[in-house]
Amino acid sequence: MSTFRQVREIVWMNLLSIPQRLGASLVIVIGIGGVVGVLVAMLSMSTGLQKTLTATGRDDRVVILRGGANAELSSFLDRAAWTQVKYDPAVARGADGLPLASGEIIVITEVPRRGQRTGANITLRGVEPNGFVLRPEVRLLEGRRFRPGLREIIVGRGAHEQFEGLEVGRELRFRGSDWRIVGIFESGDAHDSELWTDTQTAQSAFNRTGVSSVLVQLTDIDAFEPLKRRLTTDPQLNVDVFRERDYFGAQAAGLTRQIGFLTGIVAAIMAVGALFGALNTMYSAVSARTVEIGTLRALGFGRLPVVASVMAEAMVLSLVGGLLGAGIAYGLFNGYSVSTLGGGFTQVAFNFAVTPGLVLQGLVWALGIGFLGGLMPALRAARLPVTTALRSL
Repeated sequence: MSTFRQVREIVWMNLLSIPQRLGASLVIVIGIGGVVGVLVAMLSMSTGLQKTLTATGRDDRVVILRGGANAELSSFLDRAAWTQVKYDPAVARGADGLPLASGEIIVITEVPRRGQRTGANITLRGVEPNGFVLRPEVRLLEGRRFRPGLREIIVGRGAHEQFEGLEVGRELRFRGSDWRIVGIFESGDAHDSELWTDTQTAQSAFNRTGVSSVLVQLTDIDAFEPLKRRLTTDPQLNVDVFRERDYFGAQAAGLTRQIGFLTGIVAAIMAVGALFGALNTMYSAVSARTVEIGTLRALGFGRLPVVASVMAEAMVLSLVGGLLGAGIAYGLFNGYSVSTLGGGFTQVAFNFAVTPGLVLQGLVWALGIGFLGGLMPALRAARLPVTTALRSL
């Protein structure tokens, strides 16, 4: 009998006998399933946050901040700088001939989370009327837009779902005055986590004379570098210039790195436990099959088919555990809405995202654990002397 046929026959026979060792086999499946489930679930959080932030913006829109400020929250541009930026020749003009630019102010306020009484930080963004023209992706789901000069607010869909008291018609109290919620909007990106109002109204209420940032529409994508060069080298200005997509993508980098690091540590610790469980299970399986292995060797089966049979069992059980863990993570967490603190942001609402790439990563971990857990028992089975094995009869 050829070696290939020996491998096929003994592997198939061994896999068919797994139900006879169901209890021990479940140790591997459940242990590896737990590792993969935790790994995929935690990484889906960072993936969801990154997808939300990198989906914000377009390459033909530019964010201008004060020089050295890495986020709108820590940036300030006075009126002179704000006006000069707007009238750069690279800034597109609207139908009325005015620059397609929006001076925007970011302030922090508190709103209780759903089911809680304590307040959590949330972003209140002041935008100019052109802020809506610049962002055609923003659409009203309910109510109407705020009216300039009045203390009215529209609420992002993500904020509406995560925080208490943000329904249309409700009032919020900021800075000693009441603000009426007049609409709910959706943008499909990080702005869904914000409250929006009129820039000048926010400046008046929060005693601000300038803006946090200026958002502009380029005449074309290639106008970015000339715009950046003019603004960053102008001695009258101290600004940093970013493509909008790059700016928001950078906000996710720090937090996703932290989540990835913590996920790696937790998964590694759990993987060690699952590895020892796999080793113990496979050693027990080899011990239970001592006579069977000895008989096969006496009938002429080589060492390679024996190794293959043990490794196949370990890998199949690991794959089943990996699929189980990934399936549970997908069922419980994919699309699950949460909010968290992001770098340079307050609360950012986003959905967990269990992607095919994360599932594949989880399965690689599962197969790796299975390989390591089955290798030593497989080698032990192959080295088992035939006489010793048959003596157990």
